[in-house]
Amino acid sequence: MIDKQWPSAAEAVSDIPDGASIAVGGFGLSGNPMALIEALHAQGTGDLSVVSNNCGVDDWGLGILLASTRIRKMTSSYVGENKEFERQFLEGDLELELTPQGTLAEKLRAGGAGIAAFFTQTGVGTQVAEGGLPRRYDPDGSIAIASPVKEVRTFEHRGEQREFVLEESITTDYALVHAVAGDRHGNLVFNKAARNFNPLAAMAGRVCIVQVEKLVEPGEIDPDRVHLPGVYVHRIVEVGSAIEKRIERRTVRSSEGD
Repeated sequence: MIDKQWPSAAEAVSDIPDGASIAVGGFGLSGNPMALIEALHAQGTGDLSVVSNNCGVDDWGLGILLASTRIRKMTSSYVGENKEFERQFLEGDLELELTPQGTLAEKLRAGGAGIAAFFTQTGVGTQVAEGGLPRRYDPDGSIAIASPVKEVRTFEHRGEQREFVLEESITTDYALVHAVAGDRHGNLVFNKAARNFNPLAAMAGRVCIVQVEKLVEPGEIDPDRVHLPGVYVHRIVEVGSAIEKRIERRTVRSSEGD
């Protein structure tokens, strides 16, 4: 079916089962697919393995799923703004695969491109490659699951021998994504920082579900402006431009003379 529009966020996520793996777009609180996250929360889906740059904050983004203990495992590059995340992880209720941010981005992109694994210099000489990073704690504070040792190989790179660590790519059962605009064929346009992880999450999901602020007819988006082609998109829901967009941290200063 070429027309990929669905009538509501609730219907678009209705078949996501307990135990599913989901790649979720967003960078901080920018570009979070909140309508889809809230619909998933409302239907009670749990035991989720989520791949996302971060886990939102205590009452927004993926934080609302976390607060309801719907997430079993997070694969993230940054988790520092969520106190509930810290509590669940340290008490052994949540598994965390902490991944360097650029590596996480490439793992998602590679998964969507059909690449099983790749070598990178990021993490060589650290626990990222050598293993032992806590992934899950026991309630007594001991490490229940630790990260494994990864393969390291030496290659000639830019005229010298350098070590690289092997990283496996990521694919997930579903992807939840936010875009500023899209057409009924699924071609998407992202806005500023929301472009950081949303396209990559979309590529990695075997079923990609997108919320867009504005849905247009095919041909209305200039092909040169398409950030992600519709081949990666399976369902699209229009949520309007009046949706709430929170700022993660506001920093202000007084004007001169105040």
